[in-house]
Amino acid sequence: MEVIGILLSLGLLMFFAYRGFSVILFAPVFALLAAFFSGAPLLPSYTELFLVKAAGYFKSFFPIFLLGAVFGKVMEDTGAASSIARSIIKAIGRERAILAVVLACMVLTYGGVSLFVVAFAVYPFAAALFKEAGIPKRLIPGVIALGSFTVTMDALPGTPQIQNVIPTKYFGTNLYAAPVTGVIGSVIILALGLLWMEYRRKKARAGGEGYGQHTLNEPEPVNGDNLPHPLLSALPLLAVLAGNLFFTRWISGWDGGFLKPYGVTLASVQSTWSLILALVLGVLLAIGINYGRIKGQVAKSLNAGTIGSLLAILNTSSEVGFGSVIASLSGFKAISAAMLGIKGSPLLSEALTVNVLAGVTGSASGGMSIALEIAGKQYLEWAQRLHISPDVLHRIASMASGGMDTLPHNGAVITLLAICGLTHKDAYKDIFAVTVIKTLTVFLLVLLHSMFVFS
Repeated sequence: MEVIGILLSLGLLMFFAYRGFSVILFAPVFALLAAFFSGAPLLPSYTELFLVKAAGYFKSFFPIFLLGAVFGKVMEDTGAASSIARSIIKAIGRERAILAVVLACMVLTYGGVSLFVVAFAVYPFAAALFKEAGIPKRLIPGVIALGSFTVTMDALPGTPQIQNVIPTKYFGTNLYAAPVTGVIGSVIILALGLLWMEYRRKKARAGGEGYGQHTLNEPEPVNGDNLPHPLLSALPLLAVLAGNLFFTRWISGWDGGFLKPYGVTLASVQSTWSLILALVLGVLLAIGINYGRIKGQVAKSLNAGTIGSLLAILNTSSEVGFGSVIASLSGFKAISAAMLGIKGSPLLSEALTVNVLAGVTGSASGGMSIALEIAGKQYLEWAQRLHISPDVLHRIASMASGGMDTLPHNGAVITLLAICGLTHKDAYKDIFAVTVIKTLTVFLLVLLHSMFVFS
């Protein structure tokens, strides 16, 4: 009954999210349903577990969500994000439409623009390009997902996305952990993802399918004449990347003695602090370069980014609360013990646990946070016994979080489909294919690590 309760609560959460209901409201409802089936006390499960874990996640990562959303909104409102996307797509051309859109997404996400803002910025250009090239509109979400939810979200070393920040708290690493692992994984994912999307394009063309007749959320033609110069637009992105590297090295040289009263170590906070400073630098530079374009609207942009960050982190915090309640139940503890009992490598156990919890919560960052909260210390001790670098633990956890997180109840998936004016039935197949490619790549990397030593 306990396992049935967990599966039922997860199924209902996925169904309600699929139907457009807020996970902020329904995550605690279905968490308590699972608790009821397990015989756990309901009110303490809500106030002392769900809310405490949700608040803990909010406390740890709110600055990253806030500054990332504000940076993305400023880049959007100044036209800088659109300018970068348009210039990349224009340079690569109609004949390589899929590659052009993927690269535009990658440049923006690796530069620190949030996943949600990237979809808003790239979609109008992707729609125009796909229509001109005669590629079905239903392929756009899969292409944007490939460019935004995979390589630059958590695989490439140095990416400022939250999924690459979380492991630093548990393993004492930084955002540049395990560069060889990250690059190898990125190449595999990108190559297989592009092959899949090209296969889908060719199959549609062979069947005589074009862009299709669409009316929902069809973008107006984009006037590129009013956009800022792409090189100037790229400076804030470069500032975030370069600033993050500089601040990481600078802060790592501090004497961490002043942190003792706070109960944390310098290694556990340096990556968060570095990214906070880098994003502040990016926001100030984006406003300064484009002040003439945003003059009189600075407060509006900052406020909109702030409000958007609250919705994003509350959604994720609710999913963390849901997953934490599930993880506390005896039914899940049996499942967790089985995963932790996997013989051989902590990397395999970690990849499996993170993937499962990311799928349960529908959140890469939420699932990974729960998994590492439960077992991060054990993985680190296990890896040290086998002389496996904490950097590799970091990279495998980060990449595994971006695997099965994109099940139908994932907030980013729902938002992406809404932006494109499409339904799960129309376009989810390609998002799921990208998810499978990402998941299989993580386990391939684990296999390679069992055969060769690299970081």
